[in-house]
Amino acid sequence: MASPFFSELTYSDSLTVLGISVCTALVCEAISWLLIYRTASYKSLKSSIDKASKKLETMKTTDAASTVLKKSSKTKKIDRVETSLKESSRDLSMFKFKSGAVVALVLFMVFGLLNSLFEGKVVAKIPFVPIRLVQKMSHRGLPGDDMTDCSMAFLYLLCSISIRTNLQKFLGFAPPRGAAGASLFPMPDPKAS
Repeated sequence: MASPFFSELTYSDSLTVLGISVCTALVCEAISWLLIYRTASYKSLKSSIDKASKKLETMKTTDAASTVLKKSSKTKKIDRVETSLKESSRDLSMFKFKSGAVVALVLFMVFGLLNSLFEGKVVAKIPFVPIRLVQKMSHRGLPGDDMTDCSMAFLYLLCSISIRTNLQKFLGFAPPRGAAGASLFPMPDPKAS
């Protein structure tokens, strides 16, 4: 006798949304690779960010141990490297902007297709009643008052965010660590006081 899962295909809509999300993430990363990651200017910006972040780390770790140079000259050098790192990170963000428009168009088309396929249809069940703000997203477009019902839009959003981020890390396309660490509002150094 077949189990109820296979006879009713309870999770088929959820798996369909998950599969489409994986395929969309792969297509988006392929587009990004074509427009960004394979270009020489991206590789140059990425290497300059990596070099600047390593240099900044080295300068900050030797700053505490070194007393040969004056503090003001050390902080000026650190500020110059931080400024260079911020500028390179900004340039990298602007460089990624062109593929962002194409990726947004692809995601918009896929979302429209999925929305027409699963309009008003429960694709998953949430094992708890979410908070009010999340309920508005998770129950979007669904009939009834059962707040544990999950709409396609919410499931697709969760899948897209988690899959694309992890895919970028797996493929090595995640932003350089210095780009994420370059703060626009640097914290004051407590040792400088």
